[in-house]
Amino acid sequence: MAKDKNNSQKKPKFSSWWIYGLIAVFLIAFQFFGSDNLTSTKKTTTSELQEYLRNGDITKILIITNTNQAKVFLSDEALAKDVHKDVSEKPLFPSTGTVPQYVLDYGDLQIFQNEITEIKKENNLDTIVEFDKESNMFMELLFSILPFVLIIGIWIYLMRRMSGGAGGGAGGQIFNIGKSKAKLFDEKTDTRTSFKDVAGLEGAKEEVEEIVEFLKHPDKYTSLGGKIPKGALLVGPPGTGKTLLAKAVAGEAKVPFFSLSGSDFVEMFVGVGASRVRDLFKQAKDKSPAIIFIDEIDAIGRARGKNNFTGSNDERENTLNQLLTEMDGFGTNTNVIVLAATNRADVLDKALMRAGRFDRQIYVDLPDIRERKEIFEVHLRPIKTSETLDLDFLARQTPGFSGADIANVCNEAALIAARKEKKAVSKQDFLDAVDRIVGGLEKKNKIITPEEKKTIAYHEAGHATVSWMLEHAAPLVKVTIVPRGQSLGSAWYLPEERLIVRPEQMKDEMCATLGGRAAEKVIFNKISTGALSDLEKVTKQARAMVTIYGLNEEIGNLTYYDSGQSEYGFTKPYSEETAQVIDQEISKIIEEEYRRAIDVLEVNKDKLTALAERLLEKEVIFKEDLEKIFGKRPHEIEFDKKGQEVVSDDQMTPEESAEENK
Repeated sequence: MAKDKNNSQKKPKFSSWWIYGLIAVFLIAFQFFGSDNLTSTKKTTTSELQEYLRNGDITKILIITNTNQAKVFLSDEALAKDVHKDVSEKPLFPSTGTVPQYVLDYGDLQIFQNEITEIKKENNLDTIVEFDKESNMFMELLFSILPFVLIIGIWIYLMRRMSGGAGGGAGGQIFNIGKSKAKLFDEKTDTRTSFKDVAGLEGAKEEVEEIVEFLKHPDKYTSLGGKIPKGALLVGPPGTGKTLLAKAVAGEAKVPFFSLSGSDFVEMFVGVGASRVRDLFKQAKDKSPAIIFIDEIDAIGRARGKNNFTGSNDERENTLNQLLTEMDGFGTNTNVIVLAATNRADVLDKALMRAGRFDRQIYVDLPDIRERKEIFEVHLRPIKTSETLDLDFLARQTPGFSGADIANVCNEAALIAARKEKKAVSKQDFLDAVDRIVGGLEKKNKIITPEEKKTIAYHEAGHATVSWMLEHAAPLVKVTIVPRGQSLGSAWYLPEERLIVRPEQMKDEMCATLGGRAAEKVIFNKISTGALSDLEKVTKQARAMVTIYGLNEEIGNLTYYDSGQSEYGFTKPYSEETAQVIDQEISKIIEEEYRRAIDVLEVNKDKLTALAERLLEKEVIFKEDLEKIFGKRPHEIEFDKKGQEVVSDDQMTPEESAEENK
């Protein structure tokens, strides 16, 4: 019965190519039936016509004036002659009326007519000579309806292309614009991604693995009275692996997996989004148990009632309402699980986030140092690397990198090694790749005057000096005055991965950031525009201390940050008096750290100068160069019980360091 039902539901396929096929048939039919191609008509010449006319073989000559053709009709006696045996056979498809036996093309009509008249007089013939114009009703009819047929065919073709279908039944199936655009993955689909390809993300991977297990073995959980979750929302910064997790689910699950983007629901026609949601869930329920994955769900899941100034009906809201109903409303099917991903969870509607729709919210955070090492192992599988490559070192050199960033680093390192014609990718290639991605393309041919180069050298040396002398500032990796991207020089640090940040740590970082401008002030007693990015960074940090983290004594333990809104929206959440206090405190914090950076550089002015001169000489210096000039960082110096500095065997004394600097 089920088979018969399926067969009865099959509808005949309709294709717009039928239109073009019919047109071709019409044209061929005209060639066959509207002309004399399949008759016994034969081409002749004017001299042969004159001979046939003198012999009395011709009964009628029909002269077509608009085509310069003449049709010749023979008598029955003439058809019996051997000379006309080629045209004496009956035509294969005789048309109405008598079919001509000969046809000829003449030149000038008057000359042709005079020649025929003269022969008739000489031989006393009663041959009929008629004049006519070529007229084919079939051709005229065809060309009158052909434009309309073409227009209808093109319109049907465009409508089917716009609706995304290559086939379907005639009638309602032509307008399948409201059908779901989800791509179906099942056991027949070649999906190679599995959970083994997902490095790190242990917590998130465990959650989605359990969802797959729910669908494979539901009795294991329902036997204890538990219910299968209806949905899981993957939340996290861009590039952390949310879509990769969904691909792994598609590869691991032995159930139908429907994948689409939130923007696939959006259309210019009213009601299309809601229709696509209904069709998507209908398909999923028909194939249940199944998984639906909606990437970038914030395209349709934004909070309702916001930014609707026109007061008109919002098509996106209709789509969201339908999605809410399908996920948890009357008649929902618990065998369909919805996975969704977004990096804008703060803008999603509260009704979409509640339990019963998305029972689980899985936060996919940036990887830590251990997870970065695992991600490097995955992306380095197809890359030929040197045997001495240290993955722990690479993981330490990429703090704050997402999985997508690490994949980019591996690929960029391979390209750099190939550019240098190496047989394997080495440690230096990865360092160059990190510099290329973070700082931009190196511009060695940029024209910089000696005075500007000296200013840049002291600016970068100021950053390095202050960061080296402060306890909580990030340790330096290298300093360069080679232009890269939009910067004229840069200092690379290896920040400590902290879960919480204290005020003294933030202030030390701000002081180190202001070290560049402070160095210009100390050495040249002038400042320049080169500190723009530094000022932007410290201003954001100071504002965050005052208005977000509550780390300012004047403002107190208050925060003006609202995670559910943009930074301030249209109105500030504080009075004008408070705004003045906030501006004063931000300025106060920045000026204090700027003054502290100047004090540090005044004390270490000779070392600052030595570092800048070495930077001008080498253009790129590393941590080892700073150790030779400054020795150990102040907070790393160890003292014995007598208060004397403990010097290891491989460390230079202050006197040896001063001699080395000279």
